Amino acid sequence: MGTNADFEKLIRIGRPPNISKRFPNSQALIVSGKVIDQALVAKGKAMTIAANGRNSFVIRGALMAAQRADAALLIEIARSESNYCPVNFYNIALHVDYICNELGITIPVAIHADHYGIKSEADIPFAKMEIPSMFDAGITSIAVDASHMPDDKNLLANIELSACIPKWAGLETEVGEIKGDQGLSTVDDASFLIKGLNAHGIFADWIALNNGSSHGLEASGQGIQVELTAQIHEAIKQYGVSGAQHGTSGNNSDKLRAITAGTNTTKANVATALQMVSWGVEVNDFGNAIQDSDGNFIKVAGQGVSGEMWQRMTAYATEKGWKGGNYKNLNLPFENLLLAQERAVRERMSDRVEEFVYNMLTRVFNADGTATLAKELILKAGSYDLGSKGQQLENQDEWTKELIVERAKTLDVDKGPEGDFDD
Repeated sequence: MGTNADFEKLIRIGRPPNISKRFPNSQALIVSGKVIDQALVAKGKAMTIAANGRNSFVIRGALMAAQRADAALLIEIARSESNYCPVNFYNIALHVDYICNELGITIPVAIHADHYGIKSEADIPFAKMEIPSMFDAGITSIAVDASHMPDDKNLLANIELSACIPKWAGLETEVGEIKGDQGLSTVDDASFLIKGLNAHGIFADWIALNNGSSHGLEASGQGIQVELTAQIHEAIKQYGVSGAQHGTSGNNSDKLRAITAGTNTTKANVATALQMVSWGVEVNDFGNAIQDSDGNFIKVAGQGVSGEMWQRMTAYATEKGWKGGNYKNLNLPFENLLLAQERAVRERMSDRVEEFVYNMLTRVFNADGTATLAKELILKAGSYDLGSKGQQLENQDEWTKELIVERAKTLDVDKGPEGDFDD
Protein backbone atom coordinates (compact mmCIF):
# COMPACT_ATOMS: atom_id res chain seq x y z
CA MET A 1 0.00 0.00 0.00
CA GLY A 2 2.91 2.31 0.67
CA THR A 3 4.59 2.05 -2.75
CA ASN A 4 4.61 4.77 -5.37
CA ALA A 5 3.08 2.31 -7.84
CA ASP A 6 0.12 1.73 -5.52
CA PHE A 7 -0.48 5.44 -5.10
CA GLU A 8 -0.17 6.09 -8.83
CA LYS A 9 -2.81 3.42 -9.41
CA LEU A 10 -5.05 4.98 -6.77
CA ILE A 11 -4.77 8.37 -8.49
CA ARG A 12 -5.58 6.74 -11.81
CA ILE A 13 -8.58 4.64 -10.74
CA GLY A 14 -9.75 6.13 -7.44
CA ARG A 15 -10.70 9.66 -8.44
CA PRO A 16 -14.21 10.19 -9.84
CA PRO A 17 -14.61 11.49 -13.41
CA ASN A 18 -15.38 15.06 -12.35
CA ILE A 19 -12.16 15.23 -10.32
CA SER A 20 -10.01 13.73 -13.07
CA LYS A 21 -11.47 16.24 -15.51
CA ARG A 22 -11.08 19.28 -13.27
CA PHE A 23 -7.64 18.38 -11.89
CA PRO A 24 -6.06 16.22 -14.64
CA ASN A 25 -2.47 16.64 -13.40
CA SER A 26 -3.19 16.47 -9.68
CA GLN A 27 -1.77 14.04 -7.13
CA ALA A 28 -4.59 14.70 -4.64
CA LEU A 29 -6.61 11.60 -3.83
CA ILE A 30 -10.05 13.23 -3.87
CA VAL A 31 -12.65 10.46 -3.70
CA SER A 32 -16.36 9.82 -3.38
CA GLY A 33 -17.98 10.19 0.02
CA LYS A 34 -18.92 6.50 -0.30
CA VAL A 35 -15.25 5.59 0.00
CA ILE A 36 -14.91 7.47 3.28
CA ASP A 37 -18.08 6.00 4.77
CA GLN A 38 -17.23 2.44 3.79
CA ALA A 39 -13.70 2.72 5.17
CA LEU A 40 -15.12 3.70 8.57
CA VAL A 41 -17.63 0.85 8.38
CA ALA A 42 -14.77 -1.54 7.54
CA LYS A 43 -12.91 -0.53 10.70
CA GLY A 44 -16.08 -0.69 12.81
CA LYS A 45 -17.19 1.58 15.64
CA ALA A 46 -15.34 4.47 14.06
CA MET A 47 -16.30 7.82 12.62
CA THR A 48 -14.30 10.59 11.01
CA ILE A 49 -14.44 14.33 10.95
CA ALA A 50 -16.29 16.19 8.24
CA ALA A 51 -14.43 19.46 8.73
CA ASN A 52 -16.39 22.54 7.73
CA GLY A 53 -13.74 24.52 5.88
CA ARG A 54 -14.93 27.99 6.82
CA ASN A 55 -11.45 29.32 6.14
CA SER A 56 -8.33 28.02 4.43
CA PHE A 57 -6.53 27.49 7.75
CA VAL A 58 -9.14 24.98 8.88
CA ILE A 59 -8.82 23.04 5.62
CA ARG A 60 -5.03 22.99 5.84
CA GLY A 61 -4.96 21.92 9.49
CA ALA A 62 -7.58 19.18 9.03
CA LEU A 63 -5.71 17.70 6.07
CA MET A 64 -2.42 17.71 7.98
CA ALA A 65 -4.07 15.98 10.94
CA ALA A 66 -5.68 13.29 8.79
CA GLN A 67 -2.38 12.62 7.02
CA ARG A 68 -0.65 12.22 10.38
CA ALA A 69 -3.41 9.93 11.70
CA ASP A 70 -3.76 7.89 8.48
CA ALA A 71 -7.45 8.78 8.62
CA ALA A 72 -9.98 9.08 5.82
CA LEU A 73 -11.51 12.57 5.86
CA LEU A 74 -14.29 14.78 4.53
CA ILE A 75 -13.89 18.50 3.95
CA GLU A 76 -17.27 20.19 3.65
CA ILE A 77 -19.10 23.48 3.47
CA ALA A 78 -22.80 24.06 4.02
CA ARG A 79 -24.99 26.09 1.72
CA SER A 80 -25.63 28.69 4.43
CA GLU A 81 -21.90 28.94 5.20
CA SER A 82 -21.25 29.88 1.58
CA ASN A 83 -23.04 33.16 2.35
CA TYR A 84 -20.65 34.24 5.11
CA CYS A 85 -17.41 32.38 4.33
CA PRO A 86 -14.81 32.79 1.58
CA VAL A 87 -15.09 29.04 0.92
CA ASN A 88 -18.14 27.89 -1.05
CA PHE A 89 -19.44 25.03 -3.17
CA TYR A 90 -17.49 26.24 -6.20
CA ASN A 91 -14.02 26.78 -4.74
CA ILE A 92 -13.79 24.25 -1.90
CA ALA A 93 -12.34 21.54 -4.15
CA LEU A 94 -9.76 24.05 -5.41
CA HIS A 95 -8.63 24.69 -1.84
CA VAL A 96 -8.37 20.99 -1.03
CA ASP A 97 -6.61 20.05 -4.26
CA TYR A 98 -4.06 22.84 -3.92
CA ILE A 99 -3.21 22.07 -0.29
CA CYS A 100 -2.95 18.32 -0.92
CA ASN A 101 -0.50 18.89 -3.76
CA GLU A 102 1.48 21.51 -1.85
CA LEU A 103 1.91 19.37 1.27
CA GLY A 104 2.06 15.93 -0.34
CA ILE A 105 -1.17 14.78 1.35
CA THR A 106 -1.93 11.20 0.31
CA ILE A 107 -4.97 10.28 2.44
CA PRO A 108 -8.33 9.92 0.63
CA VAL A 109 -10.54 12.96 1.12
CA ALA A 110 -14.10 13.61 -0.04
CA ILE A 111 -15.53 17.06 -0.84
CA HIS A 112 -18.98 17.26 0.75
CA ALA A 113 -21.72 19.81 0.07
CA ASP A 114 -23.44 19.88 3.43
CA HIS A 115 -27.00 21.01 4.16
CA TYR A 116 -28.00 21.61 0.55
CA GLY A 117 -31.22 23.10 1.80
CA ILE A 118 -34.59 22.73 0.11
CA LYS A 119 -37.05 24.91 2.04
CA SER A 120 -39.99 24.46 -0.33
CA GLU A 121 -40.93 22.85 -3.63
CA ALA A 122 -40.15 26.18 -5.28
CA ASP A 123 -36.43 25.53 -4.61
CA ILE A 124 -36.34 22.34 -6.66
CA PRO A 125 -36.03 23.76 -10.23
CA PHE A 126 -32.96 25.82 -9.27
CA ALA A 127 -31.49 22.84 -7.43
CA LYS A 128 -31.78 20.74 -10.58
CA MET A 129 -29.56 23.28 -12.34
CA GLU A 130 -27.16 23.96 -9.49
CA ILE A 131 -26.36 20.47 -8.23
CA PRO A 132 -24.74 19.30 -11.51
CA SER A 133 -22.73 22.54 -11.55
CA MET A 134 -21.47 21.82 -8.06
CA PHE A 135 -20.25 18.41 -9.15
CA ASP A 136 -18.56 20.04 -12.14
CA ALA A 137 -16.73 22.21 -9.60
CA GLY A 138 -15.41 19.18 -7.69
CA ILE A 139 -18.03 18.17 -5.15
CA THR A 140 -17.94 14.39 -4.56
CA SER A 141 -20.65 14.02 -1.91
CA ILE A 142 -23.84 15.89 -1.02
CA ALA A 143 -26.38 16.20 1.78
CA VAL A 144 -29.86 16.89 0.44
CA ASP A 145 -31.56 18.62 3.34
CA ALA A 146 -35.29 18.97 2.78
CA SER A 147 -35.96 18.39 6.49
CA HIS A 148 -37.55 21.85 6.76
CA MET A 149 -40.54 20.49 4.84
CA PRO A 150 -43.19 17.95 5.95
CA ASP A 151 -42.12 14.30 5.75
CA ASP A 152 -43.88 13.52 2.48
CA LYS A 153 -42.43 16.58 0.74
CA ASN A 154 -38.97 15.82 2.19
CA LEU A 155 -39.05 12.32 0.70
CA LEU A 156 -40.47 13.47 -2.64
CA ALA A 157 -37.82 16.19 -2.96
CA ASN A 158 -35.06 13.65 -2.30
CA ILE A 159 -36.50 11.33 -4.94
CA GLU A 160 -36.80 14.11 -7.52
CA LEU A 161 -33.28 15.44 -6.97
CA SER A 162 -31.62 12.03 -7.01
CA ALA A 163 -31.52 12.15 -10.80
CA CYS A 164 -29.12 15.13 -10.57
CA ILE A 165 -26.63 13.33 -8.32
CA PRO A 166 -24.08 10.90 -9.80
CA LYS A 167 -24.63 7.31 -8.67
CA TRP A 168 -21.01 7.07 -7.53
CA ALA A 169 -21.27 10.10 -5.24
CA GLY A 170 -21.73 10.11 -1.48
CA LEU A 171 -25.33 10.85 -0.50
CA GLU A 172 -26.67 12.09 2.82
CA THR A 173 -30.31 12.67 3.63
CA GLU A 174 -31.83 14.33 6.67
CA VAL A 175 -34.92 13.98 8.80
CA GLY A 176 -35.71 16.46 11.53
CA GLU A 177 -34.15 19.91 11.55
CA ILE A 178 -31.28 20.38 13.98
CA LYS A 179 -33.14 22.11 16.84
CA GLY A 180 -31.39 20.90 19.98
CA ASP A 181 -33.78 19.05 22.28
CA GLN A 182 -36.93 20.10 20.40
CA GLY A 183 -38.57 18.30 17.48
CA LEU A 184 -36.47 15.16 17.92
CA SER A 185 -36.39 12.60 15.14
CA THR A 186 -38.27 9.34 15.64
CA VAL A 187 -37.95 5.79 14.37
CA ASP A 188 -41.17 6.47 12.46
CA ASP A 189 -40.03 9.46 10.40
CA ALA A 190 -36.49 8.17 9.84
CA SER A 191 -37.80 4.79 8.65
CA PHE A 192 -40.34 6.49 6.40
CA LEU A 193 -37.62 8.47 4.64
CA ILE A 194 -35.16 5.59 4.22
CA LYS A 195 -37.79 3.04 3.15
CA GLY A 196 -39.28 5.47 0.63
CA LEU A 197 -35.88 6.17 -0.89
CA ASN A 198 -35.07 2.46 -0.95
CA ALA A 199 -38.28 1.72 -2.86
CA HIS A 200 -37.07 4.06 -5.60
CA GLY A 201 -33.60 2.51 -5.78
CA ILE A 202 -31.95 5.34 -3.83
CA PHE A 203 -29.50 4.12 -1.20
CA ALA A 204 -28.34 6.96 1.03
CA ASP A 205 -24.92 6.51 2.61
CA TRP A 206 -25.83 8.61 5.66
CA ILE A 207 -28.89 9.88 7.47
CA ALA A 208 -28.68 12.96 9.68
CA LEU A 209 -31.12 13.14 12.58
CA ASN A 210 -32.27 15.72 15.03
CA ASN A 211 -30.93 13.72 17.96
CA GLY A 212 -30.46 16.56 20.42
CA SER A 213 -27.49 18.34 18.86
CA SER A 214 -27.30 22.04 18.08
CA HIS A 215 -25.44 24.05 15.49
CA GLY A 216 -23.04 26.73 16.65
CA LEU A 217 -22.41 27.22 20.37
CA GLU A 218 -24.17 24.55 22.44
CA ALA A 219 -25.48 26.03 25.68
CA SER A 220 -28.21 23.67 26.87
CA GLY A 221 -25.93 20.92 28.13
CA GLN A 222 -28.34 18.34 26.65
CA GLY A 223 -26.28 17.48 23.59
CA ILE A 224 -26.50 14.31 21.52
CA GLN A 225 -28.98 11.67 22.72
CA VAL A 226 -27.01 8.48 22.19
CA GLU A 227 -29.79 6.00 23.03
CA LEU A 228 -32.26 7.64 20.63
CA THR A 229 -29.63 7.60 17.88
CA ALA A 230 -28.82 3.93 18.47
CA GLN A 231 -32.54 3.03 18.45
CA ILE A 232 -33.11 4.73 15.09
CA HIS A 233 -29.95 3.26 13.56
CA GLU A 234 -31.00 -0.23 14.63
CA ALA A 235 -34.44 0.22 13.06
CA ILE A 236 -32.96 1.09 9.64
CA LYS A 237 -29.90 -1.17 9.83
CA GLN A 238 -31.05 -3.52 7.07
CA TYR A 239 -31.04 -0.64 4.58
CA GLY A 240 -27.29 -0.11 4.93
CA VAL A 241 -27.40 3.51 6.06
CA SER A 242 -24.76 5.05 8.33
CA GLY A 243 -25.33 7.99 10.65
CA ALA A 244 -24.12 11.54 10.11
CA GLN A 245 -23.74 13.50 13.33
CA HIS A 246 -24.41 17.22 13.01
CA GLY A 247 -23.66 19.76 15.71
CA THR A 248 -20.64 17.86 17.07
CA SER A 249 -19.16 21.02 18.62
CA GLY A 250 -20.55 21.40 22.12
CA ASN A 251 -20.44 17.71 23.05
CA ASN A 252 -17.62 16.46 25.24
CA SER A 253 -15.25 13.64 24.34
CA ASP A 254 -17.09 11.04 26.40
CA LYS A 255 -20.39 11.79 24.64
CA LEU A 256 -18.66 11.57 21.24
CA ARG A 257 -16.94 8.31 22.16
CA ALA A 258 -20.37 6.95 23.11
CA ILE A 259 -21.78 7.92 19.72
CA THR A 260 -18.79 6.27 18.03
CA ALA A 261 -19.04 3.03 20.02
CA GLY A 262 -22.80 2.76 20.45
CA THR A 263 -24.27 3.79 17.10
CA ASN A 264 -23.63 3.35 13.36
CA THR A 265 -22.33 6.89 12.91
CA THR A 266 -19.36 7.32 10.54
CA LYS A 267 -19.42 11.07 9.84
CA ALA A 268 -19.17 13.85 12.43
CA ASN A 269 -19.55 17.44 11.32
CA VAL A 270 -17.29 19.92 13.10
CA ALA A 271 -17.64 23.58 12.18
CA THR A 272 -17.73 26.19 14.93
CA ALA A 273 -15.03 24.55 17.04
CA LEU A 274 -12.53 24.49 14.16
CA GLN A 275 -13.19 28.12 13.29
CA MET A 276 -12.57 29.18 16.90
CA VAL A 277 -9.48 26.99 17.23
CA SER A 278 -7.95 28.51 14.10
CA TRP A 279 -8.45 32.01 15.48
CA GLY A 280 -6.78 31.12 18.77
CA VAL A 281 -9.89 31.31 20.94
CA GLU A 282 -9.80 29.17 24.08
CA VAL A 283 -12.08 26.13 23.80
CA ASN A 284 -13.05 23.48 26.33
CA ASP A 285 -13.28 19.72 25.88
CA PHE A 286 -16.73 20.24 24.39
CA GLY A 287 -15.17 22.25 21.52
CA ASN A 288 -17.14 25.23 22.84
CA ALA A 289 -15.41 28.60 22.85
CA ILE A 290 -14.98 29.84 26.41
CA GLN A 291 -16.48 33.23 27.22
CA ASP A 292 -15.76 35.59 30.09
CA SER A 293 -18.37 37.06 32.44
CA ASP A 294 -19.21 39.73 29.84
CA GLY A 295 -19.83 37.17 27.13
CA ASN A 296 -16.58 37.90 25.29
CA PHE A 297 -14.41 35.13 23.84
CA ILE A 298 -11.05 34.51 25.52
CA LYS A 299 -8.08 34.73 23.17
CA VAL A 300 -5.04 32.59 24.01
CA ALA A 301 -1.85 34.66 23.82
CA GLY A 302 0.55 33.45 21.15
CA GLN A 303 -2.06 31.20 19.51
CA GLY A 304 -4.13 31.69 16.35
CA VAL A 305 -4.38 35.16 14.86
CA SER A 306 -2.10 37.94 16.06
CA GLY A 307 -3.17 40.05 19.02
CA GLU A 308 -3.53 43.08 16.78
CA MET A 309 -5.69 41.13 14.32
CA TRP A 310 -7.91 39.84 17.13
CA GLN A 311 -8.48 43.42 18.29
CA ARG A 312 -9.52 44.36 14.75
CA MET A 313 -11.86 41.37 14.54
CA THR A 314 -13.54 42.02 17.89
CA ALA A 315 -13.88 45.73 17.15
CA TYR A 316 -15.51 44.94 13.81
CA ALA A 317 -17.88 42.46 15.48
CA THR A 318 -18.84 45.06 18.09
CA GLU A 319 -19.50 47.61 15.38
CA LYS A 320 -21.78 45.12 13.60
CA GLY A 321 -23.48 44.01 16.82
CA TRP A 322 -22.22 40.43 16.48
CA LYS A 323 -21.93 38.31 19.62
CA GLY A 324 -21.48 34.60 20.31
CA GLY A 325 -22.22 32.37 17.33
CA ASN A 326 -22.58 35.38 15.03
CA TYR A 327 -18.79 35.73 15.10
CA LYS A 328 -19.01 33.27 12.17
CA ASN A 329 -19.77 36.34 10.02
CA LEU A 330 -16.15 37.48 10.47
CA ASN A 331 -14.91 34.75 8.12
CA LEU A 332 -15.63 36.50 4.84
CA PRO A 333 -14.49 40.09 5.56
CA PHE A 334 -11.31 38.94 7.33
CA GLU A 335 -10.02 36.10 5.11
CA ASN A 336 -7.64 38.31 3.10
CA LEU A 337 -6.44 40.07 6.24
CA LEU A 338 -5.75 36.72 7.91
CA LEU A 339 -3.83 35.55 4.85
CA ALA A 340 -1.79 38.79 4.97
CA GLN A 341 -0.36 37.96 8.41
CA GLU A 342 3.25 36.88 8.66
CA ARG A 343 4.03 33.25 7.94
CA ALA A 344 4.63 32.23 11.56
CA VAL A 345 1.14 33.40 12.53
CA ARG A 346 -0.50 31.71 9.55
CA GLU A 347 1.29 28.47 10.35
CA ARG A 348 0.33 28.47 14.02
CA MET A 349 -3.33 28.94 13.01
CA SER A 350 -3.24 25.77 10.91
CA ASP A 351 -1.06 23.94 13.43
CA ARG A 352 -3.61 24.54 16.19
CA VAL A 353 -6.36 23.07 14.00
CA GLU A 354 -4.12 20.12 13.22
CA GLU A 355 -3.60 19.31 16.89
CA PHE A 356 -7.32 19.60 17.68
CA VAL A 357 -8.38 17.42 14.74
CA TYR A 358 -5.61 14.85 15.30
CA ASN A 359 -6.74 14.41 18.89
CA MET A 360 -10.35 13.93 17.79
CA LEU A 361 -9.47 11.45 15.05
CA THR A 362 -7.17 9.28 17.16
CA ARG A 363 -8.42 9.57 20.74
CA VAL A 364 -12.15 10.12 20.31
CA PHE A 365 -13.37 8.94 16.89
CA ASN A 366 -11.19 5.82 16.40
CA ALA A 367 -10.50 6.94 12.82
CA ASP A 368 -6.78 6.20 12.66
CA GLY A 369 -5.89 3.66 9.99
CA THR A 370 -9.02 4.29 7.93
CA ALA A 371 -7.11 6.02 5.12
CA THR A 372 -5.29 2.76 4.44
CA LEU A 373 -8.59 0.88 4.59
CA ALA A 374 -10.14 3.31 2.09
CA LYS A 375 -7.23 2.80 -0.31
CA GLU A 376 -7.58 -0.96 -0.02
CA LEU A 377 -11.29 -0.72 -0.85
CA ILE A 378 -10.55 1.28 -4.00
CA LEU A 379 -7.86 -1.15 -5.13
CA LYS A 380 -10.10 -4.14 -4.45
CA ALA A 381 -12.99 -2.59 -6.41
CA GLY A 382 -10.64 -1.42 -9.17
CA SER A 383 -12.76 1.70 -9.37
CA TYR A 384 -13.71 5.06 -7.85
CA ASP A 385 -17.26 3.68 -7.52
CA LEU A 386 -17.63 1.31 -4.59
CA GLY A 387 -21.37 0.94 -5.08
CA SER A 388 -23.90 1.22 -2.28
CA LYS A 389 -24.08 -0.64 1.03
CA GLY A 390 -27.82 -1.08 0.64
CA GLN A 391 -30.00 -3.06 -1.75
CA GLN A 392 -33.62 -2.61 -2.76
CA LEU A 393 -35.95 -4.19 -0.22
CA GLU A 394 -39.10 -2.11 -0.71
CA ASN A 395 -41.67 -2.33 -3.51
CA GLN A 396 -41.85 0.87 -5.55
CA ASP A 397 -45.53 0.25 -6.30
CA GLU A 398 -46.21 0.76 -2.59
CA TRP A 399 -44.38 4.09 -2.59
CA THR A 400 -46.05 6.11 -5.33
CA LYS A 401 -46.48 9.85 -4.76
CA GLU A 402 -50.09 9.37 -3.70
CA LEU A 403 -49.25 6.59 -1.24
CA ILE A 404 -46.32 8.58 0.16
CA VAL A 405 -48.68 11.48 0.95
CA GLU A 406 -51.13 9.11 2.64
CA ARG A 407 -48.42 7.26 4.61
CA ALA A 408 -47.02 10.55 5.93
CA LYS A 409 -50.34 11.36 7.60
CA THR A 410 -49.96 8.32 9.87
CA LEU A 411 -46.45 9.10 11.20
CA ASP A 412 -45.78 9.64 14.89
CA VAL A 413 -43.65 12.79 14.77
CA ASP A 414 -43.09 16.08 16.57
CA LYS A 415 -41.38 18.67 14.37
CA GLY A 416 -40.84 21.16 17.18
CA PRO A 417 -41.06 24.95 16.87
CA GLU A 418 -40.95 26.95 13.66
CA GLY A 419 -37.90 29.10 13.05
CA ASP A 420 -34.63 29.54 11.15
CA PHE A 421 -32.36 26.69 12.22
CA ASP A 422 -29.73 27.05 9.50
CA ASP A 423 -26.12 27.03 10.61
